[in-house]
Amino acid sequence: MPGNTLPATEQKAAAALLSVSSNALLVVLKLLVGIAIGSVSVLSEAVHSGIDLLAALLAFFAVNRSGKPPDEEHEYGHGKIENVSGVVEAALIFLAAVWIVTEAAHRLATGTAVQTPLWGLVVMGLSGLVNLFISSNLMKTARATDSIALEADAWHLRTDVFTSFGVAAGMLLIWITGRSIIDPILAIGVALLIIKASYDLTVKAFSPLLDARLPLDEEAVIRQIILSYGHQYIGFHELRTRKSGSERHIDLHLVAPRDQSIARSHELCDQIEQAVSDRYPGARILIHVEPCREGDDCSLCTARCEAQAGDHH
Repeated sequence: MPGNTLPATEQKAAAALLSVSSNALLVVLKLLVGIAIGSVSVLSEAVHSGIDLLAALLAFFAVNRSGKPPDEEHEYGHGKIENVSGVVEAALIFLAAVWIVTEAAHRLATGTAVQTPLWGLVVMGLSGLVNLFISSNLMKTARATDSIALEADAWHLRTDVFTSFGVAAGMLLIWITGRSIIDPILAIGVALLIIKASYDLTVKAFSPLLDARLPLDEEAVIRQIILSYGHQYIGFHELRTRKSGSERHIDLHLVAPRDQSIARSHELCDQIEQAVSDRYPGARILIHVEPCREGDDCSLCTARCEAQAGDHH
């Protein structure tokens, strides 16, 4: 989180652990009240929180694992485990939504009444408030550490905030009107919101697994950083980008004067890599230096680059 002095991995682990604890408590409360009053919408929210609990456990595992340095078997690190976690969470949420719709349809057919809806109102209102706090904390940490796993968990709980308050309003209507049919209709509404969240999360988490490029605005910033060193090289091409968890991977070909020293080219690459890392902490940059075409007169370029490089030291 902004202003937090803990390392990013510890920030992510602490936020994920808080989410695990709060979800475990809410699952128990919703199950007890849902069974006691016979409310399928409250039980559907218990299932929703159960999936959120599993998602929080997955996120906790993912953020701990993804922060480990590269090893012999994973030379590019473990960042993509956060994306795998997000895809699994999305699938589990979708399955939960299917169960909710099935159960709600059964209740519509049988017309089972809700008993003591006031208890449902209390527990759902409490759930909404707790998840509002936890999801806000998760989202702050996710943005500060660029964690897709924590962002997925935050969106799960943010969805739970809206559905919890919606079910609480339904319990209030049932208490006032005595019409229990409101209960399964609310449950179906909850399921539709869950399905939407599942789809959005799948798209966001799955894309990096296919090595999709970074967003265009991020690529534009990276290009601008490279161009800011344009007085020291001839040109660049084959810029490629991708993301793995919170890590950005960038590679490019840099064209240098043919008679420029290896040491000078290496120094230039270090400068570009450092500038990109300052803008996107944790970014991994690979630069392939190649000489300008044979036959070209590089003397003027060499003199210009060396002169301008000296002016910038």
